[in-house]
Amino acid sequence: MRLFGRSPGLTLLLISMLMASGCSLVPKQIDNTKNWSASKFYAEGKSALTEGDFEQAIKYFDQLEARFPFGKYAQQAQVETAYAYFKYDEPESALAAADRFIKLHPRHPNVDYIYYLKGLVNFEAGKDLVSKYIPQDPTQRDPGAARTSFDDFSVLVRKFPESKYAKDSRQRMLFLRNNLAEYEIHVAKYYMRRGAYIAASNRAKYVVENYQKTTAVPKALIIMARSYKFMGLDDLSADAVRVLKANYPDQGKVPQ
Repeated sequence: MRLFGRSPGLTLLLISMLMASGCSLVPKQIDNTKNWSASKFYAEGKSALTEGDFEQAIKYFDQLEARFPFGKYAQQAQVETAYAYFKYDEPESALAAADRFIKLHPRHPNVDYIYYLKGLVNFEAGKDLVSKYIPQDPTQRDPGAARTSFDDFSVLVRKFPESKYAKDSRQRMLFLRNNLAEYEIHVAKYYMRRGAYIAASNRAKYVVENYQKTTAVPKALIIMARSYKFMGLDDLSADAVRVLKANYPDQGKVPQ
């Protein structure tokens, strides 16, 4: 069979020539950053970050580090990259960038901020997609990220007690500690409803022993008193009631 009055081989040759000439008509992409200095990359990255274009900011900071891997701009770009990933809602990348910075620059003047940023990333990671838009009791969420966030903030406070981020970290730790204690109360109440009194009493006892001075302690003592009562452990139940009345007299009568 002949195509357009020409042999198949000639047709293919013409197509190849047209494709080749067509490619030459496509303009080559110009790299506007070719002659940029490290300071220029950093300035453009910061500008993109300020404008909320986190993806572009990350690209600029990555290019800066690739072309100028040493010096103050490269180090600061690593800090900004971790923050940009955090704002871009990429927690795993943010944590990876933060851990990398800590490993490379453990004595950097801004390393305290990186520890603080890790705490913030995990603090926000405890919120699922729904709870970011619909109010939800934070004490009923999976406590994994909250525990990690608490640990991150505690490292900052321990290593850098005079850091400007230490005060906020301590406040967040108090908030997280209360939430973690309340989470244990939710679980203990669940066990109580299921009639799993040993499990309920153990959870409540854990709160009393590990989360002292939180609002969950009187609730834990009430659960201990009730669960011990159901199990026929009257002496232990009475002990829990005595501690409750001595330390929280406003709690009133323990419900049965």
